[in-house]
Amino acid sequence: MRIGELSRRTGVSVPTIKFYVREGLLPAGELTSPNQASYGETHVQRLRLIRALLDVGGMSVAAIRDVIVAVEDPERSMHKVLGVTANRLVPRYDREPDTVIEEARKSVAELVAARGWHAYPENPAGEALAAALAALDDVGHGGFAEILDAYADAAEQVARADMDYVAHHVAREELVESAVVGTVLGDAIFAALRRLAHVDASNRVFGGPADDRE
Repeated sequence: MRIGELSRRTGVSVPTIKFYVREGLLPAGELTSPNQASYGETHVQRLRLIRALLDVGGMSVAAIRDVIVAVEDPERSMHKVLGVTANRLVPRYDREPDTVIEEARKSVAELVAARGWHAYPENPAGEALAAALAALDDVGHGGFAEILDAYADAAEQVARADMDYVAHHVAREELVESAVVGTVLGDAIFAALRRLAHVDASNRVFGGPADDRE
């Protein structure tokens, strides 16, 4: 197909498609003449992946490029690809060392050890969790850490569901892309579900009109 048809099928403008090619996010089409290139279904799928990571996942072009490079590397294990994706998704927090953040890091390390997780507490996700716990302490809600195990239980259940879904795909490219999409879009799905559940829980705990539309 020509680039115009590729644009129509994916809803991505021609200039944007050309930008993705220049940035290394999308492979160039096969030249059929000096001024014409042909594109296939792999380009359609890749564009949809890029748009999902960009629009729903909120990833930057640079982060998506890193993920695409990992996806296309046949020598990189699934675990490593997921690590690249997760590390690009987790926000970085700059905080000067103090007793609060150090205690929070200690709590994260203890949680990881107690649950037997095969993860390093100092990785980006562990650091993000420590920063969140420190921020809670800063605003006088350090006691929120008391329900950390409940959060960890839910996280384990969701993570297992994610991996079970991914494991049903066989081809490496489908397997990797499913894992990446599941990681990125799964965050958006889980956050939305949690907010819906909050509305219900608030209504049940604090009361409210039966037709609450909040």
